Amino acid sequence: MKEQLMKMLDERKDEMIQIRRYLHEYPELSFKEEKTAQYIADFYKGKDVDIQTNVGNGYGIIVTIKGAKPGKTIGLRADFDALPIVEEADVPFKSKNEGVMHACGHDGHTAYLLILADCLIQLKSELSGTIKIIHQHAEEVPPGGAKSIVESGLLDDLDEVFGIHLLPIAPAGMVGYNKGYAFNGRAYMKLKVQGRGGHGSSPHLANDAIVAGAHFVTAIQTIISRRLSPFSIGVITIGSFDGAGIFNVIKDSVELEGDIRYMTTETKEIIEREIIRMVKGLEEEFDVECDLTYTPDYPPLYNNPELTEKVANALKNANVKEITEVKEVPPMAPSEDFAYYAEKFPACFFYIGCTPKGVEKPYFNHHPKFDIDEDSLLVAAKAVGQVVCSLQE
Repeated sequence: MKEQLMKMLDERKDEMIQIRRYLHEYPELSFKEEKTAQYIADFYKGKDVDIQTNVGNGYGIIVTIKGAKPGKTIGLRADFDALPIVEEADVPFKSKNEGVMHACGHDGHTAYLLILADCLIQLKSELSGTIKIIHQHAEEVPPGGAKSIVESGLLDDLDEVFGIHLLPIAPAGMVGYNKGYAFNGRAYMKLKVQGRGGHGSSPHLANDAIVAGAHFVTAIQTIISRRLSPFSIGVITIGSFDGAGIFNVIKDSVELEGDIRYMTTETKEIIEREIIRMVKGLEEEFDVECDLTYTPDYPPLYNNPELTEKVANALKNANVKEITEVKEVPPMAPSEDFAYYAEKFPACFFYIGCTPKGVEKPYFNHHPKFDIDEDSLLVAAKAVGQVVCSLQE
């Protein structure tokens, strides 16, 4: 089966690239991917599969491929939303939707998985178990699509779930993996500090919200430096401080917004607890009223160590010429809502190098000039295909 699958993928490399370029030209934002979802659904029309559309809180699609032989039920996931970015990449298939760009490689994720899925459909008679192809909407914007797809119950029979991400951390051919916590979790924070306005000449008759807010911005960093273990990873970023006013008027209120990142659930709980505690202390210390919104977005992504070890060994022993290197890489600082699948099922999320040829310092994901080496699409298809084949043994 593996030899047949790899040959089929070789023969359809150009088709993968064509699909990726088409999707790149017509990107759609999270929760607005109606045409992209229709394109995906149309691809499976007439094929011997079960298709469920509009899954979860948006345009999610689950395609079920039932093998002829008994075996595990596994999930393969690819996301298909784009970002609100004006594209600056110099490519002939540049985005035609102004202000929207596939700057994170989700067009490539979808393209490789469509072709891999189609090849697996044609090999159903040799396939053991069931494969659920998860085309997921809205990875980029919380609450994301993954959580709602998991909550739909349509994946409750999964034994394992797998996903990849194109990353320009190495040339096409490199496959990276990480056992245990692999991507940060994140939370959103908004704080309104209500004081009492007044004249700049008479601070004793007012209660300065800017002073209280500024103190909070500084003090909150002690959570990282004094409440977390030196071996824990956490980041608190106050990205917005809305204190605009007039130079000689004491502000009545200010609003702050922040981004919180953490690598483990334990760190998540510590940071949340301490932020709530500090807000209460701010009210007492500065005699202000605080309205805190604290919303955990995506949990940390945990790769099942045993399953990830099996994936790594399968890839190292693949004997696939396009896979030139398989290595363990450090955890990633961004967040990924694949973490919701990994919370419920044994999971492995790994990385496919995609640095464009001849580029020493590639633009990273989410940059207006982000681009990939399209050879990475075949690497992704063969790597995930190899994982599927290894589960047949």
